Amino acid sequence: MPTIKLTRKTIASLEPGEKPVIYFDETVKGFGLKIMPTGARSWVLEYRPGAGGRGVAKKRLKIGTPATMPPEEARERAIRTLARVTLGGDPAGARSDERSSPTVSDLVDAYMRDHVASKRKAKTEAEYKIVIDKHVKPAIGSMRASVVMAADVARMQSSIVRGKRRNGNTGKTTANRALAVLSAAFNWAQGVGLVPDGHNPTKRVERFSESRKERFLTTSEMTALGEALYEAETIGLPYDVDENRAKAKNAPKPENRRTVYGPHAVAAIRLLLLTGARKREILDLRWQDVDLDRGVLFLADSKTGKKTLVLSSAAIAILQNLPRLGIYVIAGATAGAKGERPRADLNKPWGAVLRRAGLEGVRLHDLRHSFASVGVGGSLGLPIVGKLLGHTQAATTARYAHLDTDPLKKAVDTIGDKISSAMGARR
Repeated sequence: MPTIKLTRKTIASLEPGEKPVIYFDETVKGFGLKIMPTGARSWVLEYRPGAGGRGVAKKRLKIGTPATMPPEEARERAIRTLARVTLGGDPAGARSDERSSPTVSDLVDAYMRDHVASKRKAKTEAEYKIVIDKHVKPAIGSMRASVVMAADVARMQSSIVRGKRRNGNTGKTTANRALAVLSAAFNWAQGVGLVPDGHNPTKRVERFSESRKERFLTTSEMTALGEALYEAETIGLPYDVDENRAKAKNAPKPENRRTVYGPHAVAAIRLLLLTGARKREILDLRWQDVDLDRGVLFLADSKTGKKTLVLSSAAIAILQNLPRLGIYVIAGATAGAKGERPRADLNKPWGAVLRRAGLEGVRLHDLRHSFASVGVGGSLGLPIVGKLLGHTQAATTARYAHLDTDPLKKAVDTIGDKISSAMGARR
């Protein structure tokens, strides 16, 4: 192969031949310009890895093209690469390993198939899949997992936020969820050898700060809710009719436009507030898991695993008076039938009750927050309230600590009494 001084001027004068040819640089050994018969050009570097010598086969590494990298820069890169070879590195071998390593799409698919499907709940698996398919794969799915850097993950985060903002959403919660799922996938991948130990590009990516959507019902709001629930199960809740519609003339008279909601839907809402349970914990509750004598519910499959919920006298009374129509406490449309399924949701009765009670911005999950707020506000103590809610970590309950004003009231009274006493003594 010819050896020349590779400069901008000389490479511009080189023409392709009938066969591939490499013009090696006269100053840096192994560095050269490869020209294909098609005219394609690339900077290459040939070297012998390890101890070197003629007994070691040469390896060739592409380091760029003249179109994007001038000869001066290519030569400097070749020099740096040769320095790594001298220290025992093998750049071509490392690049080959990268090409054989799984892509991010391969990694997360394996994580979902071999870990999440068997270790997580079906709902969690479905949520993970949405995040992966909508956000992770489109952003970095085609990249080799072993070369993904924190900057790549940060760009994914930014793209999620930009996309959500176009739809009127901050996107911060979604971005944080994508980061958490990807982090878990890389941690798992390290354990099974899909990526090198210590390689988790999410570790240095900062999470977005989120404003928690927590709504606590006041005493007056609880009263309004109770009145609306009583009205719903007795005389029914009023509803509106669009008088402009053709069928409006066949609608009942305004004074008769009421919908009565069954005892099970109303009981479900009351139980959510009286127990602090999650929605699915109540809707999926079976009569076989209810022990009214001891006043407890045995939840075999809650969000945090198996747990026991202690019932108040008010909650026990609701369950004692509730008709048993099937295997589920809150009877659904298939109650008593073969293949009975739990009630899907409470959206319709909950929306009607909220409108009647004049409450805005209240979710069903906020009833759980309200249960906690009453307990903490009554100075029952975070550990007790956390146990009632089924929290497995104290930090989860700690976010309600600001509601416990009783100790602060006692403290400020103590300070105020001492100050007043001292000031009075000097009058």
